[in-house]
Amino acid sequence: MDRRTVIKGGLAAAGVLAMPAYLRAQSNKKLSILTWNIADQEALFKEEFADFQAQNPGVEIEWLDKKGPELPAFYQTQLVAGTAPDIIDLQGMIWVEWAANGALLDLTPYMEKEPDVAKLYNQDYLGSFVYDKKNYVVPFYIAKTLLFYNKTMFKEAGISAPPTSFDELMKASRAMAKGEKTGFLTLNFDWLYWPLMQMNGVKLLEDDMKTPAFNTPEAVAVLERLAEETAAGGINKIAWTGRWVEPNGAFASGNVGMLQAHSAAYFFVKGQGPWVNGDTLGAVQNPGDWSTPTNHGFAISKTSKDPDLAWSLVKHMTGNKWATEFALRRRILTGNLAADKAGLEKVKTDDPLAYTVLQTQLEHTDKMCGNWPLPNDAQVKDAFWAEFQNGVLGRKDAKTALADAEKAVARVMRRS
Repeated sequence: MDRRTVIKGGLAAAGVLAMPAYLRAQSNKKLSILTWNIADQEALFKEEFADFQAQNPGVEIEWLDKKGPELPAFYQTQLVAGTAPDIIDLQGMIWVEWAANGALLDLTPYMEKEPDVAKLYNQDYLGSFVYDKKNYVVPFYIAKTLLFYNKTMFKEAGISAPPTSFDELMKASRAMAKGEKTGFLTLNFDWLYWPLMQMNGVKLLEDDMKTPAFNTPEAVAVLERLAEETAAGGINKIAWTGRWVEPNGAFASGNVGMLQAHSAAYFFVKGQGPWVNGDTLGAVQNPGDWSTPTNHGFAISKTSKDPDLAWSLVKHMTGNKWATEFALRRRILTGNLAADKAGLEKVKTDDPLAYTVLQTQLEHTDKMCGNWPLPNDAQVKDAFWAEFQNGVLGRKDAKTALADAEKAVARVMRRS
């Protein structure tokens, strides 16, 4: 549900969302913040805003939340209308296009002026929000892919340990394929499947970030193997046709051996899979420790009338105090080092399996892939994915699919 809440002065602490006219006249500082499908944190945000307003008397904060499919179009409309919110919560790499087009404020000068602020965050996650040597986004909450595996199916198939290479991953997938059971699933949106390519040394682009680099004999071999295992039942076809609900739901059924997904999938799977517990579900890094992040972060619109105040609110919401509250209440990682340490300590006691899952998110953060800072990320993604999907589903042979993908990506890059 979309939510628009205006919180004014210290009245927000008492849950009062209106104020007398004579007090409104005294309020001359206004901030607006747009978040991405996180209306369930209304209580926390009210507390955060009230605390901020106590430190900044007279500030009025408007909070608006939009569902994922609606937020990008809404923000773009507001940009065109000249009414963009001061602060926006952006997910994945969608921020790069707006940064390149001049819609977002370069936060680098703020971080250079206050170096201790940047030190609050995991540097690899913070660094993933850099475009053209400028930092445009601050981590709000973070996640990256890992490999979940069904211990019961592993035991039935005689598999003693999770795979440590692509070849082992494919062999294990085939070994567990029997009847209605399949061996492997992956989430495929936002380049989340790219670790399968990266663990085989396949790059999307050359170092110039303009020229396709993926049409190689190694990539053909990978695509051929994925298509072969998909046809044989080792890889569930939902890996290439579903998005979020379908692959997670299939894994939650208990009939799929492995799932390559980010940490948020754990809570979905646990909610739907009564079989899930520490004895039946394992969580490890992908072979080669490769992962694709899917992070949320706060950016400031370049049109903000009070960017310094907006920066203060971003610091406030992602600083140690409130990031810790967020981590504890939502069982999520924030990219704030102190907050994540506190959150992990609590979840280790409350839910040891969740701790195992979340711990992977802070390991090997130097080996994240699929997060290229491309202004035309969506167009490149669509151009590549359409042909890659043709290949894994057997609609085209691997060589043809990759050759066609190379042409499609090259056209996109030329247009940019």
